[in-house]
Amino acid sequence: MADYTAPERGRAALLTINAQRDFTLQGSPLRACGVKGALPALEGLVRGFRERGIPIVHAVRLYRPDGSNVDSFRRQAVEEGLRVLMPGTFGAELVEAVKPESGVRLDAPSLLGGALQEIAQQEWAIYKPRWGAFHCTRLDQHLKQLGVTTVVVCGFNFSTSGRATVYEAGARDFRIILVPDAVSGATTEAIAELGRIGVYLMNAETCLNWIRNPKSPVAAA
Repeated sequence: MADYTAPERGRAALLTINAQRDFTLQGSPLRACGVKGALPALEGLVRGFRERGIPIVHAVRLYRPDGSNVDSFRRQAVEEGLRVLMPGTFGAELVEAVKPESGVRLDAPSLLGGALQEIAQQEWAIYKPRWGAFHCTRLDQHLKQLGVTTVVVCGFNFSTSGRATVYEAGARDFRIILVPDAVSGATTEAIAELGRIGVYLMNAETCLNWIRNPKSPVAAA
């Protein structure tokens, strides 16, 4: 019988969630528990996928200063002066650990307009207006045009954006790998719950070995 959840090695893409400075800066209201520990694994994943020419998409948040595009949970705070993820600011940029080159900057107007920004070969940034990376974005279409069936999810604030992205990917019939040591804000219980519904769990080292070695077996969910 076919396994409809098993990852397909040759048809995978890496999806980083909220890999932006405002999610990592000391004192930032967006900083989640475990960010510092997740960064090395996240950096290793991005480097490994990039070296093999495997598609990478960085899903980012951007908040307009007037709060007009901010979700209801944070809109009042932004309207009252919270300044995080502002387009064009230092805090909204990708963390250095995931950039293909140090000089890469997000093109906020283009991203807010719904375009994907190509920041390197086989590597893009996309703006997501809500927690999940698929909600009201072109991500589903983009990945399917690339022939992607399997998404490898990592990044920051798993309890909101990471979890939402996993469920949205599953609703679109993608096969899913979550990399627990490359996410922040995830509890052991939450990760185990995803494993029980068909999400494959691999640490960064195992995932990189899987994409590099055709004979490497898929780890059990």
